[in-house]
Amino acid sequence: MASQPIHVDGAPAPVQAPAQTATQAATQGPVSTELLDRITRQLAATAEHYDRSAEFPRANFDLLAKEGLIGLTVSPDYGGRGASFSEAIRVLGAVAKGEPSTALILFMTYHYHASPARAQGWPTHIYERLARDAVAGRGLIGGLRVEPELGTPVRGGLPATIARRTADGWALSGTKIYSTGSTGLDWFSVWARTDENQPRVGNFLIRADSPGIRIDPVWDHLGMRATVSHAVHFADTPTPADHAVDIRRPEQWAAGAGDPGLAIWNALSIATIYDAVARSARDWLRAYLNDRVPTNLGASLATLPRVQEKFGEIEALLQVNRTLIRDAAARHDAGDAPAAVEVNTIKYLTTTNAIRAVEIGLELTGNPGISRNNPLERHYRDVLCSRIHSPQTDTILIAAGRAALGN
Repeated sequence: MASQPIHVDGAPAPVQAPAQTATQAATQGPVSTELLDRITRQLAATAEHYDRSAEFPRANFDLLAKEGLIGLTVSPDYGGRGASFSEAIRVLGAVAKGEPSTALILFMTYHYHASPARAQGWPTHIYERLARDAVAGRGLIGGLRVEPELGTPVRGGLPATIARRTADGWALSGTKIYSTGSTGLDWFSVWARTDENQPRVGNFLIRADSPGIRIDPVWDHLGMRATVSHAVHFADTPTPADHAVDIRRPEQWAAGAGDPGLAIWNALSIATIYDAVARSARDWLRAYLNDRVPTNLGASLATLPRVQEKFGEIEALLQVNRTLIRDAAARHDAGDAPAAVEVNTIKYLTTTNAIRAVEIGLELTGNPGISRNNPLERHYRDVLCSRIHSPQTDTILIAAGRAALGN
């Protein structure tokens, strides 16, 4: 059986704040700024706890469910808000500014429900179940793709995870690593290949409480610790035949690898999440610089021209990020989605800017900035994790260079 989230002494209690139901939320327009600000504050209040405990942030998802935000991108046909891409990343940004691991886990569910092309080939009754679960505040789904030997499939190669035909459907065996959300997900979308003579490759839906699943709690990283991105082992784990929701010949996947509709969700969601981390660091830094009054200065650090210059550099970096992300999202919503090479370049630029923005904060604060008594060092550890998400820098820049050179 899949492991359950580990609750330790001192874990925040599930949020009991009064809230609208998911059904009520589905009938309304954009999420209010007031609600998003409140969510940011509530998540930020327990972010240090989840960083230290590295447990699944269950109370955060209880809060999001109470506010009807798990099913944000689900079509109104199934009771969801049917939010635009711009609206979805607006919500992700607010969540990430409070606690970024929660946003990274949430992003996967948003992506699955916002991509009609992804669900088009799925059996209707399966997709409807996932959609209605999300609207009800459940149904968290995550893609399990990375393997110990293969690494990320973005760079090519067949997965070692095997789907074997059985009398009742499929049985999956293999190991996935860096499985974001692991212990808190309701569904795994597992990247595997069939045991046929000419294997097909694709996504197999598996309920997280299915037999033959073992979660090894190996995630102990520098940052984004509450993503619980553990190793998930499958040993003849059963799933019905129709839960092979999208399997194709390997060459068919390669032919569709450059679909900008798939690339933009990954690139801009990652960009948004880590930009939000930098904004949270910026907000703390602003308060610190205004409050800190050295005796030999007789005024706050914020009055020093050198400090103002460096803080202005942070603002410039974040302004560039906001412009790039919002413009690309608006173009997508208008039916003119940027190409994959462009959105991946935006991911590279914005995450680089986010890292630099937090680094400037460390330069300005010295010892207080790297003390665990203050959140700046946590923001720095979190923002550094932006570098690990596929596609990585070398892949992005090679593609950009080839496109610019006409190759």
